[in-house]
Amino acid sequence: MNASMADVAVVGAGPYGLSVAAHCVAMGLDVIVFGEPMWTWARHMPQGMLLKSEPQNSNLADPRGAYGFAAFCEIHGLPCARSLPIPVERFVDYGRWFQRQAVPHVDTSTVLAVRTAGGGFALELATGDQVRARTVVLAVGVVPFARRPEQLAGLPPALASHTIDHHDFSGFAGRDVTVIGAGQAALESAVLLGEAGARVRLVARAERLRWNSMPLPRRPLRDRLRAPGSGLGAGWRTWVWANLPQAVRHLPGPTRRHIVRTALPPAGAWWLRDRFTHRIPALLGYRINEVAADDRVRLTLTDREGRRHRIDTDHVLCGTGYAVDLRRLSLLDPVLADGLRRDGLAPRLSAHFETSMPGLYAVGLVASHAFGPGMGHVHGTAFAARRVAAHLARTLPRRSVPVSSDTVAVGAAER
Repeated sequence: MNASMADVAVVGAGPYGLSVAAHCVAMGLDVIVFGEPMWTWARHMPQGMLLKSEPQNSNLADPRGAYGFAAFCEIHGLPCARSLPIPVERFVDYGRWFQRQAVPHVDTSTVLAVRTAGGGFALELATGDQVRARTVVLAVGVVPFARRPEQLAGLPPALASHTIDHHDFSGFAGRDVTVIGAGQAALESAVLLGEAGARVRLVARAERLRWNSMPLPRRPLRDRLRAPGSGLGAGWRTWVWANLPQAVRHLPGPTRRHIVRTALPPAGAWWLRDRFTHRIPALLGYRINEVAADDRVRLTLTDREGRRHRIDTDHVLCGTGYAVDLRRLSLLDPVLADGLRRDGLAPRLSAHFETSMPGLYAVGLVASHAFGPGMGHVHGTAFAARRVAAHLARTLPRRSVPVSSDTVAVGAAER
């Protein structure tokens, strides 16, 4: 084990991990970030996916604001317009470009475990090495928190999976697939499956599907006053969730959890509607009542009036979102995890994203119960990165020797 102790270890570098690291590096902190840049986006988002967020709301955060998505597109001669959806492959390229500019040194090792040790933390790597750090920032993304209906929990991956489990839908060609959910992930996955040659249907509890409207180049002043735009959509409440996450934190816990569950109801992007309508059959207003399986899955559905409908399908794909549950963070040492104070099933966080264990921070979706739904979107990276880095710079003991670029090892992973 290396006897030296870094200031900050960032576990995960999708947009949140890279943004926090960029701010910490700029402040002269000795930073270690582990893993593969943009791992979740590159390995767990389906080929052909388009981002729902608009270009101006898809920026990773660096202190000078020099490495936004528009800058990347301008340098590489790529189109960038308000109503032009971003292919996921381009967003991955952008994130890796951001990493090279703002946090240029990458260690792709995977962190297997985090535990307290000697006034700081010890991180065990898949390489067998161990690294010590004064503080740790968890930027683990969404993969650990994929939510599946309880009735499907016992089925093997060959019969039931989550949208986050797939990057390539071509293996479903010729198979019958039932997609569960009414949000963007479910709707787009159903479309991509159909375009890949699968026989697809969608099942949702919602009585009707919601679709976002196409953004206008310039909304009338009256409309902007009535429903101001924000990084999460239009409306005064949405504007608060997007721009005042520090205010959300002061609300009672049950209120915050209710906001996270309901503030941004499931809806499809405007550009997806024509690809879905009249092409993907949808059973709306149905709940899963019974599940049986052998080499196929038999679903018994029930509507609000108690009418039953049976489906025999080769595979069930859950587009049912994510739910933060601290118990799913297997990389945390059990003693460390058990000692953390909680807000429901999420860790309780300070105004600076610090858990009840001094020196352990959490950003991204895992922070949404504290700071609102914006933390589950790329838009929230700037707020989180500024808060965490500023607090670390104030509280960490200053080193007698300035940190040089040769001593900063930065990498990224969202495992």
